[in-house]
Amino acid sequence: MKGLRITGLALALALPAAPCAAAEAVNLILNWTPTADHSPFYYAKAQGWYEKAGIDLTIEVGKGSGVSSLKVGSGGSPFGIADLATMLVAKSKGADVVALMSIYANTGQTFYWLKSYGVNGPKDFPNHKIGNPPGDASRVMWPAFAKAAGIAPDSVSFVNVGPTAKIAALKAHTVDIISDFYNEHDLKAIEFGADLGYVNWKDIGLNPYGNSLIVNGAFLEKNPKLVEEFVKISQKAYAACVADVEPCLKALLDQASGHDKENQQRQWERIKFLMTDEFTTTRALGWIDAERMKKDYELVQTYLGMEKPFDVNTAFSVKMLDTNVKMDASKVKK
Repeated sequence: MKGLRITGLALALALPAAPCAAAEAVNLILNWTPTADHSPFYYAKAQGWYEKAGIDLTIEVGKGSGVSSLKVGSGGSPFGIADLATMLVAKSKGADVVALMSIYANTGQTFYWLKSYGVNGPKDFPNHKIGNPPGDASRVMWPAFAKAAGIAPDSVSFVNVGPTAKIAALKAHTVDIISDFYNEHDLKAIEFGADLGYVNWKDIGLNPYGNSLIVNGAFLEKNPKLVEEFVKISQKAYAACVADVEPCLKALLDQASGHDKENQQRQWERIKFLMTDEFTTTRALGWIDAERMKKDYELVQTYLGMEKPFDVNTAFSVKMLDTNVKMDASKVKK
């Protein structure tokens, strides 16, 4: 009997331990190809923060805020990154989507042109060609920009240009104007020098929330704890990258090929500026203000119309943000 007990003990020790509960597979679709503004997600994943929370994260390359809004809104991806005005348009068309955390508290939407092409400002845009992808947020929201700038929405033509081909298209004069995020500003300033002209949407009185973390509404309702963990981990990652971007960029560059490190560093400096406002520095990093969202809703409703109007308060939530984590304005270069 004693030998039987010993044999049984030896067998038990030889067996593998019971596996831990499997992490839940979760997808995050980006708004575009991964760049510095997405590096906190790669950093948190590399650090194992999502994994420790039971989240097996896959980061998917995106094709525009319109695409990511619709994919998240249809349940094709639980999480995504999208320009908030574009997300509101999608929600009015039935997309089941909720914003959880702002990344760009200020709009990054910017138009760029070359002065030598006869463009010196938005008033000169008519009869010129604008290059950007079909799902680009600036194309979706173009009627709002045109009205604010005092030009006819149909006075320009759009040319399909991929996100990585914009500078080449402008240089080759395939197009006269391109849209891009402000965080990419330095690359164009270096390429074109004094010939470069630009206008950020904020400069003409349009400052809707920019890129933000969004979630599928049904997924949020079914998995509130997982979503809260995802939000707080992501918020913590952005704060860590504001404090020291080097390990974050390493995590990005390890996973996304073809990037120049110095360019990504320059981008991050612009991104910190876009992340900073009175709410992200006092309430919480990633805070979405109710009054600003109301104005964004009115902006979309006025210029684009809402297919099915809804209560804007159902389009966002800040309940899952950690109010102890705030944007550090001292890290932003003036």
